[in-house]
Amino acid sequence: MTAQQPLIAVIGGTGKLGAALARRWLNAGLDVVIGSRDPTRAAHTAARPARTGQSLRVVSNQEAAAAGDIVVITVPYAAQADTLGDIRIAVAGKLVVDTTVPLVPPKVMRVQLPPEGAAAVRAQRLLGESVTVVSAFHNVPAQRLAADERINCDVLVFGDSREARTRALRLVKAAGLRGLHGGPLVNSAAAEALTSVLIFINKTYAVDGAGVLLTGQFTELDGE
Repeated sequence: MTAQQPLIAVIGGTGKLGAALARRWLNAGLDVVIGSRDPTRAAHTAARPARTGQSLRVVSNQEAAAAGDIVVITVPYAAQADTLGDIRIAVAGKLVVDTTVPLVPPKVMRVQLPPEGAAAVRAQRLLGESVTVVSAFHNVPAQRLAADERINCDVLVFGDSREARTRALRLVKAAGLRGLHGGPLVNSAAAEALTSVLIFINKTYAVDGAGVLLTGQFTELDGE
């Protein structure tokens, strides 16, 4: 990260995951701006202050991407390509954290990875080599993030640069979660696929947001 506190831009931040993460980061004292293509939802999100009493600033996706030092993508898989195309120029030279899970309705409980092998790999291809893409937050239930409760769930972070993953791990910690290195970007396929499995588990066992918690003792965690 830069010496000064970075501005976090959450693209698609009026959705459930984006709004929940943005509010948690605002509560943690980070500078956050939300990007949205929906003025009505944007106004509703901005009207709900964070615990600190601050309100989320909402602008267009392009404006948010241009302003942000770190850009977090929180749009549905169906909107991923168009959204990344809209902000491609604005994110050149930046770190992009992609949360996209390749869920294809109506069979969201079935693993359906894209031809590239992972949505994160697809994001890197669409954004180009000037952008550093990492992926994270695939297996965290958005409704529990929004409830501002402690979540006993780990977040795996994937990327080809350890330094970039470490920057993303700091965001994981600021959101109140434990983050772990998951390896190169291609490994994102494992967490993306697991999301469909977790949706199946939620339905089968009537679980309110199953997550992933890794066993073992982790004595040194990046992002601390």
